[in-house]
Amino acid sequence: MSEIASAGQLRASLLRWTLFLVPGILLLGYLSAEVSMSGPENPWFAALNKPSLYPPPIVFGAVWTVLYTMMGFALAIVASARGAPGRGLAVAAFCVQLALNLAWSPLFFGARQITAALILLVVLDVAVVVTIVLFRRVRLAAALLLLPYLAWILFATVLNWEFRIANPGADGREVSGAATRVEF
Repeated sequence: MSEIASAGQLRASLLRWTLFLVPGILLLGYLSAEVSMSGPENPWFAALNKPSLYPPPIVFGAVWTVLYTMMGFALAIVASARGAPGRGLAVAAFCVQLALNLAWSPLFFGARQITAALILLVVLDVAVVVTIVLFRRVRLAAALLLLPYLAWILFATVLNWEFRIANPGADGREVSGAATRVEF
């Protein structure tokens, strides 16, 4: 038996998926950052030498909010494409890349593992490319929504590499509460 949905039913399905997935992905991103104490307030991170490529810290929160929103909407488009060939595989690939994405902050900021975080980003880069290809097979719009995310994580990979070069031996290094720099 084949199911035929009206245009209104399809729009309602997309709306429901969007209202569930966008806030859910934003919340997961927020929790990953909070659990790992990511950002400039992290004492270990504050003590690192920052590469010239490093943008102002406020950029990260704004960019990730937009990207997680776009990712959630892209997933909603695919999830609402009932009966589309490859839909299940595309959703599974998205979940894998999202898990890798969410693991980066705890690995970099929490465990202070610059090298391992770089390896994770390279794997994430590949996983996002695979996800985009699979999303394209379901809905072109969903794949296009992930392109800015791919660009950002490629930038993050280069930035992580630059942090590794600028901070040899910083992997796992403990930070004392003592001041490391005094200016007069």
